[in-house]
Amino acid sequence: MVLGQIEPKSVWQYFEALNAVPRASKNEEQVIQFMLDFGDRLGLETIQDKVGNIIIRKAATAGMENRKTVVLQSHLDMVHQKNNNTDFDFDTQGISMFIEDGWVKAHDTTLGADNGIGVAAIMAVLASDDIAHPAIEALFTIDEETGMTGAKGLQSDLLKGEILLNLDTEEDTEIDIGCAGGVDVTARRTYIPESVSNDATYYTLTVKGLHGGHSGMEIHRGLGNANKILNRLLYTLLPLDIRLANIDGGGLRNAIPRESVAVFAADATTEELLLSVVEQESAAIKQEFATVDEALEIILERREKPSAGVLPIVVQTKLIQTLYAAPNGVYRMSAAFDNLVETSNNIARVKVGGGKITVKCLTRSSVESSKVDLANALKCCFELMDAEVSFSGDYPGWTPNPNSEILDVLKSTYTDLFEEEPHVVACHAGLECGILGSHYPEMDMISFGPTILGAHSPQERVSISSVQKFWIFLLEILKQIPVK
Repeated sequence: MVLGQIEPKSVWQYFEALNAVPRASKNEEQVIQFMLDFGDRLGLETIQDKVGNIIIRKAATAGMENRKTVVLQSHLDMVHQKNNNTDFDFDTQGISMFIEDGWVKAHDTTLGADNGIGVAAIMAVLASDDIAHPAIEALFTIDEETGMTGAKGLQSDLLKGEILLNLDTEEDTEIDIGCAGGVDVTARRTYIPESVSNDATYYTLTVKGLHGGHSGMEIHRGLGNANKILNRLLYTLLPLDIRLANIDGGGLRNAIPRESVAVFAADATTEELLLSVVEQESAAIKQEFATVDEALEIILERREKPSAGVLPIVVQTKLIQTLYAAPNGVYRMSAAFDNLVETSNNIARVKVGGGKITVKCLTRSSVESSKVDLANALKCCFELMDAEVSFSGDYPGWTPNPNSEILDVLKSTYTDLFEEEPHVVACHAGLECGILGSHYPEMDMISFGPTILGAHSPQERVSISSVQKFWIFLLEILKQIPVK
C-alpha cells in the first residue's frame, strides 16, 4: 500500500481502498456496491435509497447514548479530470497515488480527496471499536459533483439525526456555515457547414498548460480559462478572414478549463501575418497570466484539412463575439462577508463542429436573485448568436445560521485543541447542506475538512498533516456532541 504507514492509518487505508474503486460522477455503481459490502461486513444496518445514496447506522458507544444523533455526510463521487496526454480510463481504473513533500497526489489525474478523505474518515469511525461517539447515521451521497442528484433525491423521512457534520470543506482552519447555490446554463445552436477553397491552409490553435481548478473555490484567483483565452486569440484573427472549422475546449462544468483547441482555415498568403498576430497576442496573454499560470502554452501549427466543413461567416462572427462578451469569473463580491465571492460564472465547455455549437456554463451565487440575474445575462448574451438557452440542475445555497448550537461546539473545540480561533466562513462552492436542509429544515448543519488544493484538476493534492489535524478535530467533536 502506498499510504499504509501514514497516520491516521485507518483513514489513509480506507482512502486507498476507496481510490482503488472507479467512482467518477454518473458512474458510481462500483463504489455504491463497495459501500454496501463495507457496511454488511461490519454487521451494521446498511441501506441504499431509491437514487443510490448509502446510509449506514451505528449505535452510540457506552456512555454516549443520551447525546444527539449525528449524521456524518460525504459524497462518494469524484471529478474525473486528466491531462490530455494521459492515458487513463476513469470507468475501469483506480487512482494511482504517490507522496511528495508532505502531500498525497495522483499521477496526472484528479486525486479524489474531494470528497474521498471525508468518506474514508467516516468509514474509519464506523469500523472502530475504540472511538467514543453518539449514535451515527453515515450518509454517503452520489453525484455531488455533476448535479447533486443524490442530495436532491434523498427522502425526507430516512434520517433521524439532529446534527449533520458535512466533511467537504477544503481548508483546515475554516468552519463553514454557508455556501453558494448554482445553475447550469447551456447554449445550443446548429448551422450548415460550408466548404472553402482547396488552396486554403489549415491550422490547429492550442491553448494548454493552465492550472485549472475548482470553478467555485478558486474562481477568485484570476486563473486562466482556456476557452476564453482561445476565443480571444480567434477574435484577433477575424480581420485575416479565418474560417473556423471546430473548437474542443474544457470539460466538466465545475472545473476551470485548462485546455482548448480550435481548427481553422486561412488563405495561404496570410500565413506570415497570421503567425505574427498570434505571436504578439500570445506574448501579451502570457505576461498577463505569468503569476498564476506560468506554464501556459499557446501553439499554432499547420495541419491536414479536416473532414468537416467550416462555419458560415455570420455564425462564426456571432459565436466569437458572444464568447468574448459572455461573463466569466467573478461577477460580484459579497457585501455581507469579507473576501467572499457572491456570484460567478465558469464557461466550462465549448464544443463546435459538424453543424453543432454547444456552450456549457456553471453559474454560482450565495444570493438567489443574483444567480438568476447572471443566468439571465448569459441567456441574453447567447441568444444574440441565435442559440437556444436552457437552465438545468438548479440547486439552492445554504443560508448561514450564526446562532447554530453545533457551531458553538466546533468553535470552542477548535480553540481548545489548536489554541487559535477558527475562521467561520461561507464558501463559494456548492456544498450539499443547502439541499439537505430543504429536506430536513430542523437539522443543525456544519461543514469542515482537511486542506485540499487544486481540487477538480490533475494538480489536486491533500496535506498529510492537515488530515491528521482534521482527524483529531473530528474525534473530539464526536465526544462533545450535546445531549438530547
